[in-house]
Amino acid sequence: MPDGFNLQREAERGVESVGVMAVQREAPEEFEVAIASAIAAPEAFGASFDELPAGDELELGAGLEGDPAIAFRRTLGMFATGVTILTTRVGENVHGMTANAFMSVSLRPPLVLVSIDRRARMNDLLHEGTRLGVNVLEAGQAALSDHFAGRPGAEDVEPRFELVHDTPLVEGALAHLATRIVRSYWGGDHSLFLGQVVYARYGEGEPLLFHGGRYERLVRDQRVFSALPHELLEPILAHGVERRYEDGAAIMRRGEPGSELLLVVEGEVRVERPGRSLMLGPGELVGEIEVLDPVGKRIADVTAVGPVRCVVVTREQLVAALEADPRAAVGLIEVLASRFRETA
Repeated sequence: MPDGFNLQREAERGVESVGVMAVQREAPEEFEVAIASAIAAPEAFGASFDELPAGDELELGAGLEGDPAIAFRRTLGMFATGVTILTTRVGENVHGMTANAFMSVSLRPPLVLVSIDRRARMNDLLHEGTRLGVNVLEAGQAALSDHFAGRPGAEDVEPRFELVHDTPLVEGALAHLATRIVRSYWGGDHSLFLGQVVYARYGEGEPLLFHGGRYERLVRDQRVFSALPHELLEPILAHGVERRYEDGAAIMRRGEPGSELLLVVEGEVRVERPGRSLMLGPGELVGEIEVLDPVGKRIADVTAVGPVRCVVVTREQLVAALEADPRAAVGLIEVLASRFRETA
């Protein structure tokens, strides 16, 4: 994807000044691929790197007007991406730039692709055989992204690097890839560089996201009612009725209407959604998000593990409780507002 989000800039830092720790590590076994026999792609167009292929002019959809390039950039901005810092070493200097035009290409062999503005200095530094690091940023590293995008601010940070497979990698990033450039392609006002991955690792955390011209972040905390003070939550639960479930009973199923809020009083329940499973016990609430959405559906299966006793509050009972005590409604608004602040 072309860099249309105004993220792609570059900055340079000397290796010695940021304390590079030279660490050479073996590539994971699954990445030991004979690249010469695995890649036989010809050059992209077999033509001049500057030659523009014939094509139709960009047509703007209804409601869009003005400069087509700006409209195209804003259209691409609707595609949410992660944020990476691309790094390479020239002599004793580390060159880095912020970019979100990055994608995976192949598992066997392991290949990734980056798109770089041809006006950027990084474009002139990359060629076949060059080592390139791809550093996927964590949610709290927006200042680091700005630093390498040439927009240092009040929270400007001094990056540190470690050398892995002769590739500088940014310390503290959520994930790292060390690659060797094996192909370059024409991409209009950008160049496309295909890299064979020779080293990969990742850690725990949430990714920094970019969408619509600004940073975003994932919000996995689904607590809403359980974030209320006890004196506001207790009157809401008082409107509910007790319900019992036997071991293995289906308490909730994915796709069902989310019209009830449950408080686990005794026993445990298993909450399962694609790729994730957890156990909840006494004092835990289930269905906090769905009960607020009149047309919402359950997003998880909830099953009793052993005998379970719950207090069940329907959406109608919830509305009645909030009408009886507006303080609880204000408290819910404050909790939800904090979720929006987390993504600002």
